[in-house]
Order: sequence, then structure tokens, then C-alpha cells
Amino acid sequence: MTFQAIAGKAGAALALTAVALSAQAANTMCVFDIIGASGDAFNMAKDYAVAMQKNGVTVELKGFTNESAAVDEFRAGKCDALMATAFRTRQFNGVAGSIDTLGATTVVRDGKVDMPASYEVVRKVVQTFSSPQAAKMMVEGAYEVGGIVPFGAAYPMVNNRAIDSVEALAGKKIAALEYDQAQAMMVQRVGGKPVAVDINNLSAKFNGGEVDMIAAPTLAYKPLELNKGIGAKGGIARFPLLILTYQVVLNQSKFPAGFGEKSRDHWVGEFDRAMKLVQNADASIPAATWMDVSPDHVKKYTNILRESRIAITNQGVYNKQGLKVIKKVRCAASPTEADCASPSEEG
Repeated sequence: MTFQAIAGKAGAALALTAVALSAQAANTMCVFDIIGASGDAFNMAKDYAVAMQKNGVTVELKGFTNESAAVDEFRAGKCDALMATAFRTRQFNGVAGSIDTLGATTVVRDGKVDMPASYEVVRKVVQTFSSPQAAKMMVEGAYEVGGIVPFGAAYPMVNNRAIDSVEALAGKKIAALEYDQAQAMMVQRVGGKPVAVDINNLSAKFNGGEVDMIAAPTLAYKPLELNKGIGAKGGIARFPLLILTYQVVLNQSKFPAGFGEKSRDHWVGEFDRAMKLVQNADASIPAATWMDVSPDHVKKYTNILRESRIAITNQGVYNKQGLKVIKKVRCAASPTEADCASPSEEG
């Protein structure tokens, strides 16, 4: 055998080894998108994978239309990362999950909810959590938060406009995510009857009349055909119960040192893209479907959310450290809010 032939075989072996090592280095991310591979979340995940490739990490996406299945795969170690709603990812990091807390990021001024200011609070909280100074807070046990992106406000959607006050909620069947203890507790506090749901059967129960009210972002309105549940008598109240986020969670041991920070930086840069999707979804809602909320009711709802948030936090459901950061950001934006002089939320 000639030297050239030996060298050629050695080169081929090295090439195969390189391919094998590359395959071994690929990380799988379970991505939940109720629409599937054509959905906005999955599309953002695809761009994330391209961006991380430039950082030397290959991320292969595994799509799920069932969020519970995505989380189960991640927990079982079949995926190295997870992209899902914060309601599901809160179990892996309570600090980051505190963003999706009842009324925590909502700015109220002169009896009205200031949505642009509220989203700016979310932006600043995401930037804070994504900063190098907060890196330790983004790690909990074996898991690290790899990014946070807004998914829009969760608005009350009702099948009857007569459900327009706290008093009117008494006895009504209200959807509560079965894996988010806080929702059922909130429903009970206002005298409603919590009905356990998950994201995959939420629309069926609302559209089928099994519940009178749900809380959902406008991004879900068209895909889940929520207009059917709202019908001719219902509407969407312009009062966010909370602002939702999608979050990326990493099994820290599966990624190179420092990857989490690069990952978080990427998602900070996607904030405006996500907000454009939210704004487009808001604008797509028929004007007649919206229900305005009076200043008196805004004040009453805000107080109820705050009281519920404190009570639920004291029961250990919400993370006090995360809420302390969020409150600091919100009160910097709107220092005259009644609770900004009180330390009760951070225990």
C-alpha cells in the first residue's frame, strides 16, 4: 500500500471521527408550540438554533404540540433543553418563573392599565435576569434558564359580558391550569369555581361552554378559535391578570461553560420581535370584542391581585426573591402605586 493510500485512509478515518464527535456534541431542545412546526415559538426556536451554531453549539429541535409531553421528555433526559411557557418551567427555576405572577408586572396609572409601561417592566426584568450579575439566580440545581421572551398579557375572556365585576365572578366556572396551583387559589379567592384545564384542552372547555371564563393571550385567539367560546354575548376585558412568557431551560451539565449567558443574550435580542407578534395579535381582535374596565374596577382588581399574590407567595408557591426584583423594577417605573411603599411581597 502506498503512502498516499495510507494517508487517504487515515484522513477518511479522521473525517468520520470528526462527524461522530459533531453528532455527539448536538444538543436536543424540546420545543412546545401548540400550532406545531409552523408556529411562532417554533420559528423563533429555529433562529435560536442557527444563532447558537455560530457560538459553536449545535441545537437540534424536537417539536411538541403537547406541553406536558415536552416537559416529561426534558425531565427524563431525552432532551437537553426545554422551551415552554413559564407556568411549566417555573418548577426548574422559581426566580425566572416569578415573572408570570398575578399582577406583578402590571403598571396602573390614574385608574388605567398602562400596557406599554407594563411591557417595559417585563423587558427590564428580562434584561436584569439575563445580566451577568444575575447569573447565579438563573441556576437552580441542575438547571439553568437560557432565555425569556414575552408571550403577551393574559386577558379575562368571558362567554357573557354580564361577568364584568368581582361580584359577578361568584359561582362562575373559571378555568385554572391544573399544574399552576396559584390559579385555582385565585379563583377561589374571588368566589369562583376552578375547573382544572391544561393548554391543550383549554379551548375545548371554553368553546364547549364547560367554563364561563378563561385567561389567555391574544396570540391564542385565532389558533384556538376562542371567538367560538366568546360568542355573541361574551368579550375580552382590557385588564391583564398577568403577562406571560416563554422560557428556555437548560440541563446545565449538557452545555459548555458560559453557554447559558450567550443563550440569554440571544433571547434578550428577540424581545422586540416577540412584542411585534403580541401587538399584531392584539390588533387582530375585533374592536367590539373588547370590554373596557372602569377605573373603580381597575383599582379593585389590582388590589385583589396584589392580596392574592402576597397570600400565594406566603404559602411558598411564588418565589420571593424573584418578586422582589420585579417589584423594584415596577415601582421604579411607577413609584406612586399604592404597594410600592410596602415590603410585604418580599416577605
